[in-house]
Amino acid sequence: MLLYHYFDKKTGPFRNLSDLSEKEARKVLLTIKSEKPETMCAKRQDSYIADRRRFEEILRNEFLKKGGIIERKAPHYLVVGECPWLQSWFEDCDHIVIDTDDLDLRTVSFTYGDSHPTFSDRVNDGKEYRKKIYTYDEIIGVIGRYGLPQDWNPDGKYGPERYVEAHVWSDRGIFSSVRTC
Repeated sequence: MLLYHYFDKKTGPFRNLSDLSEKEARKVLLTIKSEKPETMCAKRQDSYIADRRRFEEILRNEFLKKGGIIERKAPHYLVVGECPWLQSWFEDCDHIVIDTDDLDLRTVSFTYGDSHPTFSDRVNDGKEYRKKIYTYDEIIGVIGRYGLPQDWNPDGKYGPERYVEAHVWSDRGIFSSVRTC
């Protein structure tokens, strides 16, 4: 399975707001909003940092219940397969590709769709993948049933899921396995 990580060329890959203090993360988000107002990242709500930390806590706790291994406070975020829509999130977008064969799958969790709407109290449509985190073997089954959201919902017309999100809870394999695009 190939995992894609999209990023702005000016800042580089794997720059995670959750690795910063709340004050530093807010400052970065405000800078993005003022310097790059047309990007998706600039359109995040004021509660984004607090929401993100809350959802990451849910991801962490649910993954631990499944026997997952957590080596980082916050995960590295990637998506399963190529997702052209994510290119619109950044002013000068680039991406890297990592093969799951290069990762310890015990450190990787998944949500079918972005983790924010997956665990949001505002999304209550009864879909089986809401409020759930998956291991590698489990997400293979979900993808087998539904396909990749970027294939059937590229414009978000059918709900908030636009990709399968991967959460890598380790630095091992991340930087050493980056493939040139």
